[in-house]
Amino acid sequence: MFAIRFYRIYDIGKEIDLASLEQALSESMTISRARFVRVKPRAIIIKHAPLLLRLDPVTLEQDGKTYTFRIDARVYDIGAISICLIHEEFEGTPRELEETALRFAGQRGLDTAFTATIARLLATLKPAIGARTVDEEFYEDYAIFITHALDDSLDPTRILLGDTVAFSAETRQETLKNALSYSEDDRAILTRDSAILVNTEPPSDLIELIEYANVQLLELRFYDGELTRQMEKMYDDIEMADRLYFFYRIRQYRAIMMGLMQTQAEISEITEKVNNLIKVTEDVYYGRIYAMSLRVMNCQQWSDSVGRKIAIIRQTYAMLSDGVNLQHSNYLEWVVIILIALEVLLFVVPMVPH
Repeated sequence: MFAIRFYRIYDIGKEIDLASLEQALSESMTISRARFVRVKPRAIIIKHAPLLLRLDPVTLEQDGKTYTFRIDARVYDIGAISICLIHEEFEGTPRELEETALRFAGQRGLDTAFTATIARLLATLKPAIGARTVDEEFYEDYAIFITHALDDSLDPTRILLGDTVAFSAETRQETLKNALSYSEDDRAILTRDSAILVNTEPPSDLIELIEYANVQLLELRFYDGELTRQMEKMYDDIEMADRLYFFYRIRQYRAIMMGLMQTQAEISEITEKVNNLIKVTEDVYYGRIYAMSLRVMNCQQWSDSVGRKIAIIRQTYAMLSDGVNLQHSNYLEWVVIILIALEVLLFVVPMVPH
């Protein structure tokens, strides 16, 4: 038996009220909350479990063979949508797993299915979330290959890298180095873009953890890009303000500061939610799997990048605030000087003999 899960995760721009969405969709379709099944209730903490929607399956032809994929979609409250195409072969062998994985290497041939699915999903969600759009060119993709056993007929490096070349020993070692096992009968091998899960039972909880890591990665990438755009606009606005006369310049500085304060507050809040999307508290093995997923996906680098850009925005706000206060102080000093001069002038003029 084997299964392959192809993911694409998209951002839809704003947070989603899952309770309202669940209520709105419950009358027209079967929905549920995604959940972990093999851990203690308090071992993994999720504040808002995503909504799970089962969509109609699709049939695709690849290299002369026909494949059926069932489709799961998950909606996350932080504004992410995960679409998963799942192909299962209950009588399939590890060798057939490798052949199928190579046929769809790099998600080749799946673009049309994902495009149609995201359009169908947005149409389904429209009554609850409005006419939101998705940038179909910006997504996080991942593949999970699941088998009940590894044997000599299966080459995990070829599956994970999607290639059939004669790999060097260094490449194999680098590809397979991120591996963990809970027992003698299971194994999880993770890379940046794919994973192999070997288990005699469906490893549903491990699949969930890897998906959560991918959702976090996508959102960190998204908000890193948002901050980059905001910073570019900030520099342009400051440059334009510097060309204005004094009173207009101060007014423009204040407008820029208000925008920076709002941007910093909004993105700091959402990235805090992203980083705390899920917490593994008691299960050591699941905690290691989740931590490894975040590490191999370089989530910390994106989180650090977001943090640095927020820090730059804060520094710019502080400098603008200091500049506005200084110019305001100078303006008041000149007002005082002028008032003193007028007072002296009014005092002296009556003393001048006519």
